[in-house]
Amino acid sequence: MASADKNIYFIVIANPSVGYIEAGEICFIDKDLYERKKENTDRLPVTLVHMGRSMHTDIDKLLLRPLKLRSAELLLALESNTDRLVALNDPKALEEASNLSLDSRVCVEYNGKWLKGVIRYIGNIKSYSYEPITGAFFGVELQGEDTGKGQNNGSYLHKTCFTCPNNSGIFAPFTRIKPVDHKPSAPPLPTQSSPSMTSTEPLIVGDRVTFFGDKNAHHGMVMAIKDSPDGKMVLISTDKDEEGKQGGEMTVPLDCVIKEELLNKDETEKMDTSQSPEMGGVPDTEDISVGSLVQFIVGKKISYGIVRWIGYLPDYPEKSALLEVEDGSGVSDGTYKGKQYFKCPPQSGLFVKLSICRPDDRFSAAKEKEFNGNSDKASVYVEEENVPPIRTEDVSKRLIGRMKGIQGHCNSCYMDSALFSVFSCSSVLDSLLFKSTQDQTIQSILLKSIVNPLRKHGFVPERSVMNLRKQLQNRERCPTYTTDEKDPEEFLSLIMQEILSLDPPLKLCSPSGSGHKEQSCYYYQIFMDYNHHLVLPTVQQLLEHSFFSNSLKLAEVPACLILTMPRSGKSFKMFPKIIPSIELDITGLLVDGPQPCVLCGQLANEECAECFSDTLFSDTGFKYFCLKCSTQVHSHKHRRCHKTTSLHLPQGFSYSQSSGSDPRTPPREKLELFAVLCIETSHYVSFVKYGPRDTDWIFFDSMADRVGESNGYNIPEVRACPEVGQYLHMSLAQLANQVPREMEGVAKRLFCDGYMYLYQSKSMSLYR
Repeated sequence: MASADKNIYFIVIANPSVGYIEAGEICFIDKDLYERKKENTDRLPVTLVHMGRSMHTDIDKLLLRPLKLRSAELLLALESNTDRLVALNDPKALEEASNLSLDSRVCVEYNGKWLKGVIRYIGNIKSYSYEPITGAFFGVELQGEDTGKGQNNGSYLHKTCFTCPNNSGIFAPFTRIKPVDHKPSAPPLPTQSSPSMTSTEPLIVGDRVTFFGDKNAHHGMVMAIKDSPDGKMVLISTDKDEEGKQGGEMTVPLDCVIKEELLNKDETEKMDTSQSPEMGGVPDTEDISVGSLVQFIVGKKISYGIVRWIGYLPDYPEKSALLEVEDGSGVSDGTYKGKQYFKCPPQSGLFVKLSICRPDDRFSAAKEKEFNGNSDKASVYVEEENVPPIRTEDVSKRLIGRMKGIQGHCNSCYMDSALFSVFSCSSVLDSLLFKSTQDQTIQSILLKSIVNPLRKHGFVPERSVMNLRKQLQNRERCPTYTTDEKDPEEFLSLIMQEILSLDPPLKLCSPSGSGHKEQSCYYYQIFMDYNHHLVLPTVQQLLEHSFFSNSLKLAEVPACLILTMPRSGKSFKMFPKIIPSIELDITGLLVDGPQPCVLCGQLANEECAECFSDTLFSDTGFKYFCLKCSTQVHSHKHRRCHKTTSLHLPQGFSYSQSSGSDPRTPPREKLELFAVLCIETSHYVSFVKYGPRDTDWIFFDSMADRVGESNGYNIPEVRACPEVGQYLHMSLAQLANQVPREMEGVAKRLFCDGYMYLYQSKSMSLYR
């Protein structure tokens, strides 16, 4: 870093005329050179060197903003140019991060949650670099109850930056770091003689505030903060005035608004979370109680949350509620100025007036006093209107968040993950929901209590799934369906085959002699012999090897193909990693389909089974050749003894007999991956591909968190996981070098724990 101080650093704030430079890139120039250029050419381009590139270019000085050395290092840790520009617009956060030092207590964001820890390292995490500066990351050791929730032991890519217990270290850029403020400053209380006092703390949505209008003081909650030609304005939802008139929304200059003092002056007194008289706890109301799911309006948006505390706050006459909000729009962790009313994740707690809360209308049919999922008497939520799969553009607002997806209960994760994977964003098996059947009760529960609510509201309570499990058990299909864990393929086969009598989507055949022996099934279990040479296989390779070793072919293109991976029980995995094939090319697996020659691509005449494992010609397993290419391939001394078999063509395809005409090129049949079920330590989760982009992936866990013990309930969660697309684009060599515990986000689960892969044919599903 010795040479770093000899340079001046900049960030490009707008795209220059040259196309290979983008806004957001970090650049530098030698100080002496800059002074000479500055004196001679004040407004002409200066020569800079781009970080990460061995190249020089000229950029107009008007497009550059100078940076301090530490700011340049912090911004350089952000991979995206867009992220750097966004971070540049928050100078306070950049300054706070610049002032952080070793042993500072911070909160670090990881997998959507804020965890507490201590900074143990600040600097580069790469093994080497040829640039004068590199991105500055923060190495955080998680502490307290968050110990063990991280991703490493202080090492990154075999470089040890600090030491800590396993899975207790996290490396993060400054945008995922927040300093812990032990001494929050309290604004002075307003007085009649000082009506224009500005709070010393920044206002945020949800804050209780006081302001002066007309002759009286008014109180309310911040709905929004907006810029205007006259300065910053605050939109406030006001309370009732002194005459009892209902308040409304008012826009007030920021200078006229201050925060209310909601708690006692003794800010350091610690209190527990029980409903004690000292906490101001009050008995539950008839409609809303602790544990209720509620909705409330912030601005023009409806927000949702779980009531964690109800009571009277000192110095505030109206009954209040502490909500744990779903969308992360809270302002605290359940603590106000040193007093903790309930412990929840950072920026998830919000104190509001109880009067603005309404029962969550997404579950209005269920009149439970406390949402804990254990009431047998509770009615099951029913959605009569048929709802299509959730569209790509609606996933983020309808499906992602806590209390989203299907709520798990009592070993139901296999069923929750299977139902979410099949029905949330795909319609390939929707025929199950509408076909004529004698068992209309189970079909109705599946459609109206699970699929429709999931697609319309993004949530299914556990009682709906339990009702389905009870129906399966009552029909003596299996006496332990309400208590024990099953395999997802067992459950799907039961629903499709024995109960709803769906025609098997998969038809296999064993080519032999003059005919084909056909068999139908609902899913395919991949079996592997031990003579294979696969180390880091793709799903494509596993399927081809399994078909080859078992002499199987597809009789037709399936609308839906469900594959389970080779494994023995829940503990033994044949491969430590399996790479999902985003597209599954089944052209070579079709028994009577036209096949392209693996060498020239034209219509093939022959198949050679003995060339299957030979990767010289093609990465695909099955080898098909036209006559010309087959003659050339089998003229080699190692292949002269191979026996080829002639292919049967469907009607409409014929071999060209004239050397002057072009043979027809056969089409390729491909299936799309739309979901993956994973299992680790007897718990199923799922990944769903919900859109066309590489980053359109979501991760679902029906039991991501839990509230309470034996009488508590599980909190399901759906999170976006765009990092999956990054790994799927890596080469095999790059993936082989990935250390699972160091993979970003939840990607490790997809590659190391994949159990069931679901593929669909968009064209064939239209006819089934």
